[in-house]
Amino acid sequence: MTLRSLLLAAALLAAASTAASAQVSDDVIAAPVLRASVNVTSDVVRIGDVIDNAGASAQIAIYRAPDLGTTGSLKVAQVLSALQAHRVIGVDTHNLKEISVTRLARTLESKDIELQVARALEHRFGLGDAANLSLTFDRDVQDLRLDASNSGAMQPVAARFDPRSNRFDVSFEIANDNVATPTRLRFSGSAIETVETAVLARGIERNEVIKFSDVVVERRPKAEVGGDVASRDRAVGMQARRQLRAGQALKVADIAKPDLVQRDQNVTLTYEATGLYLTIRGKALENGTEGDVVSVLNLQSKRTVSGVVSGRGQVSVSVSAPADRLPLAADVTSSIPSSELAAPVSVAIHSTSSVAQQVAQHAAPKAE
Repeated sequence: MTLRSLLLAAALLAAASTAASAQVSDDVIAAPVLRASVNVTSDVVRIGDVIDNAGASAQIAIYRAPDLGTTGSLKVAQVLSALQAHRVIGVDTHNLKEISVTRLARTLESKDIELQVARALEHRFGLGDAANLSLTFDRDVQDLRLDASNSGAMQPVAARFDPRSNRFDVSFEIANDNVATPTRLRFSGSAIETVETAVLARGIERNEVIKFSDVVVERRPKAEVGGDVASRDRAVGMQARRQLRAGQALKVADIAKPDLVQRDQNVTLTYEATGLYLTIRGKALENGTEGDVVSVLNLQSKRTVSGVVSGRGQVSVSVSAPADRLPLAADVTSSIPSSELAAPVSVAIHSTSSVAQQVAQHAAPKAE
């Protein structure tokens, strides 16, 4: 044998030895290895879930999975027996005694489900905002667990509502990553639209002013209270138009601005016109709030006049006259402090002034 032949034979022998070593190495890497912790997304546990390098046996189911969102445990000896039944041997257990199996799940919280139902109904069938809908379900809505593969959003696909009975029926679909058919959910019950309302914490008498502590805020059915409900901010400081009972929802028609003038109250009558300002003591003959027209007895002239309530204990009487006949302001302006008893009034002005004549008629004492 020549030297060249010997070298070629040595090279072939070395190559064969290297290939054999590589095959042994590959066999070691490919050996099945047991996992200490397993997460599954379906209702069964497969061989490929519990060991690495399961090969063609990976899709074989060997156990039922725990309930959705829960974790269970398996004894390693039991797992090895199940694997041997399917001719999976030589498993490296890493000296584990048991392994944990967790079934992954998607949790839909009850409050989110209720919100999705309300959103499917809002602004439809004559209903308002979802936040104002009070829902009562035929079955208590609890947190719902679905397979983790249900990753899609809750999409409403059908919604029905009967305004006469307030009954609803809403269906949703959730896309599934593993199958073409989406998961379908259906909820039914009743829906009532509510409004935030100011409710009396105690009975209120007619003409009594409502205080902050007299009012609490509650949600009441819109059909019950109507559309003219009063808010708490609007009710506080207002006066009751009539007697109101505790627990009653306040309406705008139930309240009014508080009276600034009370019947039989001493008030200040103010006669006003361009260039004229005159105050006289009077007695209110009826109640009135700001802007109301009330009758007042002029205590000086004993005449009854009508004026506009302009402030607390203040009634303004306007005197009109043609502009070309108005007197100079310096000639007719007079003022009497409200704290003093008004004396008989003398109007020192030109006899041609119609304004002065009107004031004199109202302010001068009545002849007996």
